[in-house]
Parts: sequence; structure tokens; C-alpha cells
Amino acid sequence: MDNLQAGTIVSHFRYGEGVIFKANLTSYDIIFEHGGKLQMSKSNPDIQVVSESEKKEIENKPALNLGELEELVTYILEKYNGITHKVELGSKWTGGTMTLQPANKELKPKEIPVEAFFHKIVMLRDRLRVLEQQINSHPKLSDEDKVNMQQYITRSYGSLTTFNVLFANKEDYFVGQKGEE
Repeated sequence: MDNLQAGTIVSHFRYGEGVIFKANLTSYDIIFEHGGKLQMSKSNPDIQVVSESEKKEIENKPALNLGELEELVTYILEKYNGITHKVELGSKWTGGTMTLQPANKELKPKEIPVEAFFHKIVMLRDRLRVLEQQINSHPKLSDEDKVNMQQYITRSYGSLTTFNVLFANKEDYFVGQKGEE
């Protein structure tokens, strides 16, 4: 199965049909219908290219309706990027800028749009959530290790509560140890 290209439809006895989305030097990155995103060796005998007749049969299947497509995209975003829902910036900050003024007055200040800074804060929060999920579901970490690592994440949330002033909705706020009770 060497030299297959991105976009090639393959099948696997366990994961079903999939699409190669990246061909690496010795492996393929494949998204399977029943296995999600997996990396498999190019020499894996369980990967079979779907024949042209099977490919045409797949192409003639009815397309997903809007609800099914939305459900699929939401699942993928939540699973791989940790994006859970749209987080809104407080209206008083919309269009605003942050000015960072160096102590040395001879140096120019740096202006940053609040929206850009807010986006970075939200992405940091989402990545902490993904890290939290990965720690909690890690098969090799002991429960004690998971609790210890979780405490660092909770402290990180607590350190970020200063930025809660930027959020439009309280349910999007960072919550540290006090808020867990």
C-alpha cells in the first residue's frame, strides 16, 4: 500500500471506511468512520484501497443532511480541538485595544486589539480543557498521577481568573479551586 495519495478511500476490517488525509514517509494519517483519526503504517496489510466500483457506490450514497453534518463537525471539533461553544467577548470591549507601555518612555508602546487578545485567552482555555480530558482518560497514568496533574490545571484556571472581565457570560469564566465547591 505504498504511495497512496491524500483523498484515497480505504477500508479496514475494524475501523470501516476511511480517507487518507496525509501521506507521511512511512505512514498514512487516515480518518475512519468508526475509529476517528489514526496513523497507520504504509505496510499495514489491513488497509485495503476501495475499488473504483465500490468508490462509485459510495459516491452515489445520499449526502448527509444539515443536522447530521452539524453533529459530525461538532463531534470532530470537540474531540480534537476542544472547541465547545462560541465564547462571546463582553460588549464593552468590542473594538477596543490594549496598550502595553514599556517602562522606558523612549520605546514605543504596543497596541493589541482586544478581540485578538481575547481569542488567545479562549484558545488557552480550550487547550487546558483538552489537556484535562487527555489526562483523565490516559490509560497508563495512575489515579494519583491524574489527581496531581489535575491540581496543576485547576491552579492554572485560578491564575487566569483576572481575564474573566473580558467574557460576556459568567458561565465562560475561569474558575479556580474556590469555585469548585
